[in-house]
Amino acid sequence: MDRRKVQVTGGSTFTVSIPKEWADDRDLAAGDEVGFLADSGSLLLTPTPDGDVDEGTLDIEDLDEEDLRRAVMTMYVSGFDVIRLTSDRISASQRRVIRNAAQGLVGLEILEETTDRVVVRDLLDSSELSIHDAVGRMRLIALSMLDDAITALRRGDVELAADVIERDDDVDRLWYVVSRIFRGALRSPRIAQEIGLPREDSFDYQSSARQLERIADHAAKISHVPLEMEGDVPQEVGASLSELHEAAATVVDTAMDALFTDDPERAMELANEARRKVDAVDDLVRSTDDLLRDLEPRQAQRIGLVVDSLSRSADYGGNVAETALQMAAPAPNP
Repeated sequence: MDRRKVQVTGGSTFTVSIPKEWADDRDLAAGDEVGFLADSGSLLLTPTPDGDVDEGTLDIEDLDEEDLRRAVMTMYVSGFDVIRLTSDRISASQRRVIRNAAQGLVGLEILEETTDRVVVRDLLDSSELSIHDAVGRMRLIALSMLDDAITALRRGDVELAADVIERDDDVDRLWYVVSRIFRGALRSPRIAQEIGLPREDSFDYQSSARQLERIADHAAKISHVPLEMEGDVPQEVGASLSELHEAAATVVDTAMDALFTDDPERAMELANEARRKVDAVDDLVRSTDDLLRDLEPRQAQRIGLVVDSLSRSADYGGNVAETALQMAAPAPNP
């Protein structure tokens, strides 16, 4: 650590010099402006950027459709405001992939299309984004998906099952938004200040959002079972699955309450309650598995996947509870 002495000039202004090597590395000269940002008890110094737009360019000549889709999503999450995709000649299939990828990401719009490039721009203002609201929305959608997935399975409702699968895209869009905000906060103290959250809290929300995204994936996985399975779920097995679902969803709900509360003592109480409820889920998993032994092998195998998905969802809720405990714990002095 390079230490500098604080001095007073003019009787009221505190001044401190900056290391010359640091200034040279950033091409700073006398008269240039720098910015100061308060960050969790520290004061961060940063060169004032020439512009607020981060641009990225990618040659997509040799990318297949899946690689191209992932490339667009990666550049979005990485925080580029303008994404330029170039090639000697962009094919119709590549344009379709780019359009679909842009439509699947919040705030992206195609600004320009020519034979050799497509320019995509993020129109969202980071100061208007709320990582708290995005995670809260993920919570509602993921838990409703899990509820409807079990309902569709017990009723053999293929339309409801298909609807659950489609809603997984909504959770994915929110997951990418949360990831973009989080990476932006890590990269820039200015962005962290704009979103109004310490970077530690951004990490905790991003970590919890990842668990919710996985829960939504498992709800979609459960919803494929009524689309593929012949025959109804036996009444006793269906009742056991509903009980298991309720227990798993309670773990997630309680853990999310712990994450969102502003009272550290209440947060720790709720988080520990959620962790204890995971053990009750494990007991229900074993009792439900016992019922599957009397089923036809293929049916037992498919319903076994449902049991596994509900068990994993509860575990993901337990992970959120662990994050809530860490978030509520006293922080050491910087």
